[in-house]
Amino acid sequence: MKTTEWKKSLEEISKIVDKTSPLYAYITSNQLSGFEEYHFKEAVSRASTFYNAHGYPNAEVFREALDSRELYSAELENLLIENGYQDSIEAYLKILGQVSAIKEQPDNLKLNRLMLKWLSIFMDEGVAEWPMPNREKGFYKAWLGLAKYDKDYQIYKDTPQTATAALDQLFQNFSKEEVQNSIQFHLTSLPGWVGYIKQRQTSDSGWRKKAPITILEYLAVRLTIAEKLNLLIDVAPAFETANEQQELSYLFLKAWEISWQKELTEKYIHNRVPETNNNIPDAQMVFCIDTRSELIRRKIEETGNYETFGYAGFFGIAMDYKSTEDGLTRKSCPPILNSAYKVSYDVKPGKETQAKAYKKQLKKIKFKNYFFKRLKNMLPSAFGYVEGTGILYGLSLLGRTLLPTKYHKLMNGDKIASEKSYEPKLAKKEHKHDISLEEKVSLVKATFDLTGWKIFAPVIIFTGHGSHTSNNPFASSLDCGACAGNPGRHNARTLASIANEKEVRLALKNNFGIDIPENTIFLGAEHNTVTDEIEIFDTEFAPNHKEALLKITESLKLAQLEASRERLGSKKESLKLAHKKSHNWSETRPEWGLAKNASFIIAPRGLTKGLNLNGRCFLQSYDWKTDKDGTALSAIMQGPMVVTQWINNHYYFSTVDNEKFGAGSKITHNITGKFGVMQGNGSDLTKGLPLQSLKRSDSEMYHQPLRLSVVIETPTNRVEKILEEQPHLKNLLDNEWIYLLVINPEENREIKRYAPGLNWENLDNNSTTDDVKLAV
Repeated sequence: MKTTEWKKSLEEISKIVDKTSPLYAYITSNQLSGFEEYHFKEAVSRASTFYNAHGYPNAEVFREALDSRELYSAELENLLIENGYQDSIEAYLKILGQVSAIKEQPDNLKLNRLMLKWLSIFMDEGVAEWPMPNREKGFYKAWLGLAKYDKDYQIYKDTPQTATAALDQLFQNFSKEEVQNSIQFHLTSLPGWVGYIKQRQTSDSGWRKKAPITILEYLAVRLTIAEKLNLLIDVAPAFETANEQQELSYLFLKAWEISWQKELTEKYIHNRVPETNNNIPDAQMVFCIDTRSELIRRKIEETGNYETFGYAGFFGIAMDYKSTEDGLTRKSCPPILNSAYKVSYDVKPGKETQAKAYKKQLKKIKFKNYFFKRLKNMLPSAFGYVEGTGILYGLSLLGRTLLPTKYHKLMNGDKIASEKSYEPKLAKKEHKHDISLEEKVSLVKATFDLTGWKIFAPVIIFTGHGSHTSNNPFASSLDCGACAGNPGRHNARTLASIANEKEVRLALKNNFGIDIPENTIFLGAEHNTVTDEIEIFDTEFAPNHKEALLKITESLKLAQLEASRERLGSKKESLKLAHKKSHNWSETRPEWGLAKNASFIIAPRGLTKGLNLNGRCFLQSYDWKTDKDGTALSAIMQGPMVVTQWINNHYYFSTVDNEKFGAGSKITHNITGKFGVMQGNGSDLTKGLPLQSLKRSDSEMYHQPLRLSVVIETPTNRVEKILEEQPHLKNLLDNEWIYLLVINPEENREIKRYAPGLNWENLDNNSTTDDVKLAV
């Protein structure tokens, strides 16, 4: 087979493997994004074959959903009958419970183990004291230089010197079909590692230059080893169309999703007219659309005259930021966007002394970490270090275990926060000069346009979110997904600083009629999703609002207390429990993250205000009346809606097959190369979430694996126009990766559900949560 032919096959087939995010910038994404061109049912069937995985909830999960009335038995019965299934629900549950064990080929397992060894040492990102030599030459050449010393197999002198030449030789007598089958099999044998190769291959990471690796090189090394060891691996595609068990699973899942849609519409938003608030609130706070914001927003609104909004947590600024702590530049916007801006930090006027103290403290911490690392890792000092510091480490272990909160305060109480002495400065990423006034105005205006903003309070707070945990490899998975797995404080402070500029306000008034009162101040803040504490930054820039900020701070403390009580189910000492979860190094479940997410509501806050949605809904503020041409809605559907679909699918597949699509139990995790996690001493690189982030226990469900149901309040014809203009969105709906329900304010607020082909159907509102027609 010609080089150009197999390279083209490799390029096409590699699309089915989704990127694997590094731990330090964890991004939730659809693990089956490469299959989105197919209908969900067919995609799951294909992926189940390629990955030896399960794509639907198991029988026990469905049974639990039926018992808890989350899956309405009447909905399930109707759907089964419509599709020709006349037997009882119990009979079909027994069929779903007949799951055959997945068999792995012994020779393939051996090949995987050999590849893990080479991938681990080559892709290491700073753990190894003695890194693999010649990594800058690329994976294939670095491997070739050392493979001759490997006792597992012998590399002969005639082994091709380049990866391309090696694959040319290996594929020369293969047919096109055989080559495609081989590529497909070997790329999906270790999809986690291949996904991380793909991530490094396309990222701006410095490791891309220090240790470059491509999927082509990976395949060349893998197949060369297989040939040298004469490993017999069956790579024939065993793809079959969905069998009866998969068809039944699909129907059970769909009935469960319809049940949730009816619960959402009947119990919460059916015939509900959005509240209007023409009074000027004491403060307005903008939160991320994240499901964890729903609880704290509700509690804040209950404490006083406050208005809250939902807006994607990067606050519309596609940026990177340069950390004051380590000097590294990190992405802080959705992965689907290219960063147009870069934020650096300048010393605040009058804060030079504090900035010097901060830098001095950083130098001490950096030296201490370097010194102890060298003592632990250098051969001459390693044994003496362990003996000499054993007692200190023992005391530290006791402190972290028995008194985690006090220990944390003792070790971190004197740390200086950078926000007190540094302020953000926004510039163009490529040219590194200040952005134009026009661009600044556009960024601020977009916030008001997308959220349907009408009036301005004296204090407006953009509130990013972050999760503060200890000893948690998956910490960034709990930070802001819209900020690429980083906390949202940087974007919040940046937008606030721009909105405070007099030139920006004047341009908004003169060009767009947006009149921001002179006494209105914008501030940035961060919501700690573990403790529900909200910290407001840069308050020294608001000397005329001291009393207002004091009142707001007290209200936020009360909201924190009430939110922690509800979330943790503890009336007494809920804050103490929350802080313990945040600081305890042995806590496997500091918070639930976005578990239970099931819907994305795009509507005015008045539609959901006061409702307890149990953290199941992403909430995007949007008012169709202020969006005359549908531009804002189009931006929301192309951006936040797609991102929430990724998040939803990530949780779904991590739940239905935690071993293949998730990360298994935290108990047996092994951090690899600072960038990933393996199970035990060797496995595929995990792609999804750990078991503890999804289930209450090994047998009890917490996250309900349902596809996302999007609810939009807007005229139906606006949605149709957007879908006609954006075929990729229509594809997601037609292929049932997500559902869409529209509340049409121009047609008596009837709720219509999208059906494939730009059609609409009525929701049947006859069933209720008490409908248990069939015994289970």
